[in-house]
Amino acid sequence: MVEGVTPPTKTELRDGVLRARRAVPADRRATEAQALCRWLPSLVRTGQTVCAYVPVGSEPGSLALLDTLLELGVRVLLPVARNDEDGRGLPMQWGPYEPGTLMAAQFGLREPSPPWLPAGRIADAEVILVPALAVDRTGTRLGRGAGFYDRSLIYASPQARLVAVVRDDELVDELPADPHDVRMTHALTPSGGIVPLQR
Repeated sequence: MVEGVTPPTKTELRDGVLRARRAVPADRRATEAQALCRWLPSLVRTGQTVCAYVPVGSEPGSLALLDTLLELGVRVLLPVARNDEDGRGLPMQWGPYEPGTLMAAQFGLREPSPPWLPAGRIADAEVILVPALAVDRTGTRLGRGAGFYDRSLIYASPQARLVAVVRDDELVDELPADPHDVRMTHALTPSGGIVPLQR
């Protein structure tokens, strides 16, 4: 960091990443999504439970990534996000992924149909794919700021691999961190694949 220069805030960083993502052509996003799928055999093993997510907008990933996980013989759980009465994000519930059954949900998301599993069942997962706007080399993740994942990942198994899914240039050297941030163990990028992070 240059002396005398104020580092960007999380809000400024989020705005910058979202602008950059929106500028990426659709065909390039599709190519990157296909590339992410190719790394999955090195990340998961048959019989494991994987928590994943349905990407929205320009988020990296695809339904094909979820389908590839199923083809690899893993159980895929998807998040169900809700707010409490004060508008704060609750720890997420989870539902098994079944192709063709996703429902429109709050916040522009798609989610599995009920019944859902309680938040603590994230502890079943050996691998958790986490949407991120960016992640740094120490595992600090920049999310969208709603807090759903920070409130959910505290229930994950200590042995679970926490994998931030980002575009290549969203794996950066340093991000601002808060005490409540749950650090990632790995990043998954289209070109670099599975990148261990120094927690």
